[in-house]
Amino acid sequence: MSDTALDISLTVNGERIAERVDARTTLVDFLRESLALTGSHVGCEHGVCGACTVRVNGEIVRGCLMLAAQCDGAKVETIEGLSDAGEIADLQLAFEQRNALQCGFCTPGMVLTAQDLLTRNGKPTRDEIREYISGNYCRCTGYQAIVDAVESVAQARAGAKK
Repeated sequence: MSDTALDISLTVNGERIAERVDARTTLVDFLRESLALTGSHVGCEHGVCGACTVRVNGEIVRGCLMLAAQCDGAKVETIEGLSDAGEIADLQLAFEQRNALQCGFCTPGMVLTAQDLLTRNGKPTRDEIREYISGNYCRCTGYQAIVDAVESVAQARAGAKK
């Protein structure tokens, strides 16, 4: 650790964490290397692919573009936390049933992004789903199955609210 280390305190998946981090450590590297939360992936390291997507204070962010030190005092939620809380169980099941995942590298970021969309817009059109997930790259599925999965969850959630 360099002489530019900082003490930070944050809440990760409901657990209070206090750590000393190098000022240059990205949030995704901190989550993966210091906390062993490896669901968020390091892909392009430029914020383009979406593999590092996490939620900070209720907003999805690119973990490769945010420094861990910027999260001092923040509430961070990863795919592990949302999964453990059951918040995304229906999305996870739909991704499985619709074959919307293959290698799984993009899946955590894709699911977090889909959950964010469904929280903001409970009845998105297929075009709105495509637009919202467009910042998340998938090299395996061709996106059709992903859109199908998100659409099916949107319909099920809308039906459950009636």
